[in-house]
Amino acid sequence: MNRKPAQRRGTALARARKMAAKAFVFFFLCFFAVIFVLPFYWSFLTSIRPDEEIFSSGLRFWPEHITWEHYAKAFQVIPFVQYSFNTLLITVCIIATNLLFCSMAGYAFAKIPFRGSRIVYRVMLFSVMIPSTVLLIPQFLVLVRFPLVGGNDLFGMGGSGFSGNFLGVVLPTAVSVFNILFMRSFFLSLPNELGEAAYIDGAGEGKVFFRIYLPLAKPALATLSVFCFQAGWNSFLWPNVILRSGDFKVLTQGLASFTVNNSVDYGPLMAATVCATIPVLIVFLFAQKYFIEGIAFSGTKS
Repeated sequence: MNRKPAQRRGTALARARKMAAKAFVFFFLCFFAVIFVLPFYWSFLTSIRPDEEIFSSGLRFWPEHITWEHYAKAFQVIPFVQYSFNTLLITVCIIATNLLFCSMAGYAFAKIPFRGSRIVYRVMLFSVMIPSTVLLIPQFLVLVRFPLVGGNDLFGMGGSGFSGNFLGVVLPTAVSVFNILFMRSFFLSLPNELGEAAYIDGAGEGKVFFRIYLPLAKPALATLSVFCFQAGWNSFLWPNVILRSGDFKVLTQGLASFTVNNSVDYGPLMAATVCATIPVLIVFLFAQKYFIEGIAFSGTKS
């Protein structure tokens, strides 16, 4: 008879511990959510504050006076719409090429056994360790001296190559080693029996990939699209190098134009930054479900 009260106390204690653990995780996540949202919120506050309040407001989390003149000035200083269209064009090309080529390469490493696959895979892993800045000069020389492009002759001399052309931004980022490894990890989580059944029915490798495995990879493709969109939209260093000589400019280059001679016009800069950040947030919100599914599935099997 004395066991029932003890069992009840044990059950109540276990429930209390679970509730305390959930509360701790909830407040822990809220704390980090505030940390990540605060910079964007502060940028928005700076964009609607008058110039005299930007440096004198201290840590006030709402401006005394609201102004929208910084947004108007941001659209006057740079051709914001044209730069946004140029950035969107590059981003769409990067997404399309990565989805096609990286999914095909990831499928080949995951489902098609071929001689030397382990060696190639290890070389790819090693290449991830190389900083992108190390490859900056070699990539620039290759694209500028590309034969028969931009006025170059057969030996890559006499012209500008891909310099100043949007293809100069797209080509080095058309395939990413990280994206290939990501898609390989996802395809490894899919059963081999699907492809084997298709082979028995007489399907070729291309039909197995495009008709069976690729439709199942929608979560991973959505996740990869978010990665590529963020990388293409926010890219600054490489576009600033390869597009410096031409009239084709991207949005991040336009944001840099608000800094002149070590003097920064913070109001219009923050206004343009907020406008440039909104598309990334919209894409992530719409693809959030597939993004989480892709991360979960890609980590189920190595």
